[in-house]
Amino acid sequence: MARIHAHRGFTLIELVVTLALLGVLAMLAAPLTETAVQRSREQALRASLREIRDAIDSYHAAVLQGRIVRNLGESGYPPSLAVLVTGVADAQDPKGGRLYFLRRLPRDPFFADARADAASTWGLRSYVSPPDDPRDGDDVYDVYSTATGIALDGTPYREW
Repeated sequence: MARIHAHRGFTLIELVVTLALLGVLAMLAAPLTETAVQRSREQALRASLREIRDAIDSYHAAVLQGRIVRNLGESGYPPSLAVLVTGVADAQDPKGGRLYFLRRLPRDPFFADARADAASTWGLRSYVSPPDDPRDGDDVYDVYSTATGIALDGTPYREW
């Protein structure tokens, strides 16, 4: 009688085919991972812009309500982003309380230098600056991302 030998393990060809299949799957997954990371950063950028813009609008509303003293010639918008965090004196509070509009200033998630302070990561537009050519000035009317990239929807980040 002939003995049948049972072979254990994989042949070299089976291992090569398995590794080739894993390589193809990894090549297909890499672009999906990059897109997911970019989408996550874009969502963070939208949320940060919304948070800062809401704080700027709240500051302006407080000026219009008389809770913040406005000097002659001022637009009624915050003089800097830092004021939104450090707060301003409440003109209607007899105890001398302060109004705060942000707990912390969010960073632009697309800004390259991670050591830069949050206020320097944003582009600033003053009240007298035209929307198609934003420039900083005596106040902060709006903020925008200084990133040069294009979003997944095809719009430049600077236009958000």
